Amino acid sequence: MSTAQGFPDLLSPEFAADPYSAYRAMLEEAPLLWHEATGSYVVSRYDDVARVFKEPIFTTENYAWQLEPVHGRTILQMSGREHSTMRALVAPAFRGKELQERFRPVIERNARELIDGFRHTGRADLAHDFARRFPVNVIVDMLGLDRGDHERFQRWYTSIIGFLGNLSQDPQVAEDGLRTRDELEEYMIPIIRERRADPGTDLLSELCTAEVDGTTLSDQDIKAFVSLLLAAGGETTDKALAALFTNLIENPDQLARVRADRSLVDRAFAETLRFSPPVHMIMRQPQEDVELSTGTVPAGSTVTALIGAANRDPRRFSDPHTFDIDRPDLPTDTAFSAAARHLSFALGRHFCVGALLARTEVEVAVDQLLDSMPDLRFDEGADTSEEGLFTRGPASVPVRFTPAAS
Repeated sequence: MSTAQGFPDLLSPEFAADPYSAYRAMLEEAPLLWHEATGSYVVSRYDDVARVFKEPIFTTENYAWQLEPVHGRTILQMSGREHSTMRALVAPAFRGKELQERFRPVIERNARELIDGFRHTGRADLAHDFARRFPVNVIVDMLGLDRGDHERFQRWYTSIIGFLGNLSQDPQVAEDGLRTRDELEEYMIPIIRERRADPGTDLLSELCTAEVDGTTLSDQDIKAFVSLLLAAGGETTDKALAALFTNLIENPDQLARVRADRSLVDRAFAETLRFSPPVHMIMRQPQEDVELSTGTVPAGSTVTALIGAANRDPRRFSDPHTFDIDRPDLPTDTAFSAAARHLSFALGRHFCVGALLARTEVEVAVDQLLDSMPDLRFDEGADTSEEGLFTRGPASVPVRFTPAAS
């Protein structure tokens, strides 16, 4: 096992500017290393990261300090029967048929409304004007909350994501996250109680009335799930959409093929999740000493699993640093299930509940955006550099296009 010597520190500006070069070196020279500042063992190879996600010996007890202070106790911290019951309570609305029949119209409306803000201008920033707002607005509407509060939820979303990625322990970021926790609870609890008394057809009402073997969700359970949904559901789609369009515009032949054949959107999304994942690292804690491919991780320690590195491991993917929607080693038919080859939705019992929601949002968004922007290209001087450590994606995707006829 190595220390972080010889590589840019995970918390350094050099690593933030280009983690992929560091990943490349880690995969070959230090696939298991100790990182002093975060007090964690960092693993990067695909097989090791997959084990960390799949094997029950790796627990999510780290979320007690990493997530619970801002969300409350969520499904991510649960295991065994408790986890199975919670998943059965919250998962039905995120299954394919339910999404298509109940919530696809909500997704389509929100995409259309955001695009209406720039479709006739010939210019947009797809990160700021669309990707960052779209999934949060969809979640607010799925929950049946006041659409006039979209901007408030946007602020809360930004604050929660900042808290979750605050590995340097900036006190101001931490304080803002805790303030958001209190504001969201003050907002949500009265609405939850109203929906219990008079449920509707929205997702929040469904959570309020869900029951499995006599078990129901408490007010705090629902508030915590809403907070988690806002962060996890927003961030995955936000970053993935910005990265997907960046990848396609940088590969105009692939963009042209996706434009001509929209069945290729799933391939482009799956390859984006592999090539430029929205979440670059997830932490776990082993209950016992665990022997990984190049060393031992002791019981009770924190393991930082580098999704961004594992998804580019040449032991698993050919030519891993190339974006290729025809990639033969990334089957699309399993890319949004627990059998996915990429690791961006994790694996095992904590596979992302919202994977199919993200897929539906991306399908709708790409379809409508391409229809509205017939000759899409980067704006002059566009800087699409990625930003972020825990989560990562282009902060800006400035584009130009000839407005489509109404």
